[in-house]
Amino acid sequence: MFTGLIEEKGTVTALDQLGDAVRLTIRGPVVTSDAAHGDSISVNGCCLTVAELHGDAFSADVMAESLARTSLGDLEPSSEVNLERAMAAGARMGGHIVQGHVDGTGRLLDRTTSDNWDLLRFSLPGDLARYLVEKGSVTVEGVSLTVVEVVDGTTAADEAWFSVSLIPTTLADTTLGGLAAGDQVNLEVDVLAKYVERLLAAQKGDRP
Repeated sequence: MFTGLIEEKGTVTALDQLGDAVRLTIRGPVVTSDAAHGDSISVNGCCLTVAELHGDAFSADVMAESLARTSLGDLEPSSEVNLERAMAAGARMGGHIVQGHVDGTGRLLDRTTSDNWDLLRFSLPGDLARYLVEKGSVTVEGVSLTVVEVVDGTTAADEAWFSVSLIPTTLADTTLGGLAAGDQVNLEVDVLAKYVERLLAAQKGDRP
């Protein structure tokens, strides 16, 4: 489990094709400082398993399904990524509960820049819109953020989207500061919302 508080921006140093998978090698001095084989590290919000350690870098295997369904398929050598180690028992919960299981992807639609913050608006798969609420939590590229506004896209002509407001620290310390319109991002909705939905559906005799 993660919290969505990024510990450092890492750099992809190698991307090796393994037939139906890819082995990513990522430099991250902070997250590798106490890492061991088999540990979990969140890479842009995707929970990956450490396969090998190389000093201040680690390698992880990513299967074709993950490459197709997440933004990891867009990575190339020199790409920057958001890194976070799994939360230690007893640690502060600074963000929210993040599983590292990507629910879908969106794209940056536009950004409004101010002296002290940026407002970013992302597209949202329609089936995920019901899990987002204003002032609720969402994970974008592994970063725990607060939803400013969400539009469900109730008709076929409407596109579902949501917006988040980012402070300078988030812009500087994560890859979100360098996003351009059209860039793909990983999205994970609040897992608590999904459990509540399932419990309520069971009470009514439905299964979502």
